[in-house]
Amino acid sequence: MEAMFLGGPRPQRGVGVVAPFDFALDRELWRWTPDEVSLHLTRTPYVPVEVSLDLARLVSEHETLSDAVRTLIAVQPEVVAYACTSGSFVGGIAGERAMCEAMDAAGAVPSVTTSGALLEALAELGVRRVALVTPYTVSVTRSLRAYVAQAGVVVTGCVYMGLTRHIWKVPYRDVVEMARRAVGTPGAAGGAQALFLSCTNLPTYDVIPQLEAELRIPVISANQVTMWAALRRLGTRAVGPYQALIDMSARAWPPVLPDEPQEQQEGRT
Repeated sequence: MEAMFLGGPRPQRGVGVVAPFDFALDRELWRWTPDEVSLHLTRTPYVPVEVSLDLARLVSEHETLSDAVRTLIAVQPEVVAYACTSGSFVGGIAGERAMCEAMDAAGAVPSVTTSGALLEALAELGVRRVALVTPYTVSVTRSLRAYVAQAGVVVTGCVYMGLTRHIWKVPYRDVVEMARRAVGTPGAAGGAQALFLSCTNLPTYDVIPQLEAELRIPVISANQVTMWAALRRLGTRAVGPYQALIDMSARAWPPVLPDEPQEQQEGRT
């Protein structure tokens, strides 16, 4: 019997993603992506440099970004995202804006960067005081602090790991431990209003709801804000249950965690 087809496949909308050559968390980006959206990833050319300010500058050169964006145009993405935190904050706010202008010119579609999306997310949440967790060296971490300060946001605490490679291998338990140290005592006067987990190569998706419940502040991460901002430009929403940036119901404290017994929900204060 001849198979019958119903006219598929369904129409898809595209987000182009430019990532550094060492980016290893493609699957994490997809977890924030709704079914009707497809991600089209490309990478910057390999350079024999470990994670550092030098690497951040190399992977964010305008010519490199423009070439990467042009490789995506054939599949007609509606927005392009540069998924690299250090590469998009190393030049400060003016540098980040210039990167977007270069990508816009190369692709004739709107563009976002991770660090631009970070400031957009902080504004969305009304955050003026933030704690930072980074896997970077001290010099790269200082550059992030300077970028945030340029936007008028106070850094209340900061913890870094000093890694120069294999950041995607950091286990969740290390991310959680660093988050606790960066925030300190939850609810303390003058403390952080949010926590930012930096670096698109740092795994974060599953720890966000648990950290938000424990720390009682929004927890945002590099890949999360990148996808949130890109998808907003499509007029759609990222998939992030129990994540305050994405799920409005999670902005009430304490949020209800997935699969938590009802009696525990009722007993928490």
